[in-house]
Amino acid sequence: MRATYSFRDSWPVAASPEEVRDVVVDLERYPLWWPQVVAVASLGPDAARVLCRSALPYTLDLVLHAVTRELPVLEVEVSGDLAGRVRFTVTEEDGGGARIDFAQDVEVTGALALASRVARPLLTWNHERMMRGCAEGLARRLAGLPTH
Repeated sequence: MRATYSFRDSWPVAASPEEVRDVVVDLERYPLWWPQVVAVASLGPDAARVLCRSALPYTLDLVLHAVTRELPVLEVEVSGDLAGRVRFTVTEEDGGGARIDFAQDVEVTGALALASRVARPLLTWNHERMMRGCAEGLARRLAGLPTH
């Protein structure tokens, strides 16, 4: 049995889609505004190694490879502790600002796969905390406010 996860979320931000894109595609600066992203190393123009740690005492080791950096869909392929895709769809909102629709479809790989079957509710809770950090940090970054 495979350990797969699909996450969906949406939130508004007070910025243009272009401003959102510029922050979201700049992976190397994620640790400046996304508290759960603890380190990023460039692996070339379209790839990066990203270490993430939310509330649980485990650091995810991921490699992200850009699929598209063009609005409205910003998408990366994920490998490492997770395998699959992550997508941010960024659209202009009536009256200003943008809406971010987040979609993640991944399979847990390696040693974490067995644990993820048993601890699914805990891992889902952990992911929700990570995405709350994303939404709050991104909003603060786009507003020019301190992020940590």
